[in-house]
Amino acid sequence: MIKFENYEVMGWEHAIRGMRNPMNSWEKSDSGFGCGAGLCSECSSDFCCRNPRICYVTGQNDHDLMLKLAKNGSVHAKYRRMITVYVDITAPLYWWKEFDTYKVGTVANSCSTMHKIAENEFTPEDFSCEHLDYAEKGILLGNILEDGINVSPKNMLNYTIEMLNYFRKKYINTANKNYWWQMIQLLPSSYNQKRTVMLNYEVLAGIYEYRREHKLDEWREFCKWITSLPYSEIITGERKEGNDV
Repeated sequence: MIKFENYEVMGWEHAIRGMRNPMNSWEKSDSGFGCGAGLCSECSSDFCCRNPRICYVTGQNDHDLMLKLAKNGSVHAKYRRMITVYVDITAPLYWWKEFDTYKVGTVANSCSTMHKIAENEFTPEDFSCEHLDYAEKGILLGNILEDGINVSPKNMLNYTIEMLNYFRKKYINTANKNYWWQMIQLLPSSYNQKRTVMLNYEVLAGIYEYRREHKLDEWREFCKWITSLPYSEIITGERKEGNDV
């Protein structure tokens, strides 16, 4: 499971101006603030001037240059590093472990597992468990008990949640750090954590190229979300219509 909330993309004006610096071609720029009706200077409506979230519309000249530079690779598409994306992402710890390999061009503030693990009772909704099976069963403690116990993966998670809640209550009632350790070290990697993340279009271009066919559903959903961003074709190389920021 992965969820995206409160995303915002900014930096278009500066990125496009900087993109034209090498050839001193600023006079060819045809982008500006506006909305679906056009640029503010050309629009008969004052809607975009009243709108607190003013859009930035990329003109055809600038759009063509962005695509051309993007197709020539990251060395030429340096402007993508200046287009910044902020987003709240909720995803399991096993996905965050892979995301953390992206160290350059990313910043993240996460909800604290260390400080807030006992804040609320654990429920199945706190975990990415959509692929866990009730029907398929494995042998538990087969090396200790003669016949072992047949337990499904989904029930195993339910037992773990019960154990976490047991030690949560013990910790709340006693403040004994030993009970806190039982939660911290027993917590499955399927536990969902929320982080506010800052990325840029260049980072997203690298993620899209190497993760869109990934085995994890979360990476494929992440790449699908990338395609929903304004002018995502300069990230993916796949042209789409209706791209006002």
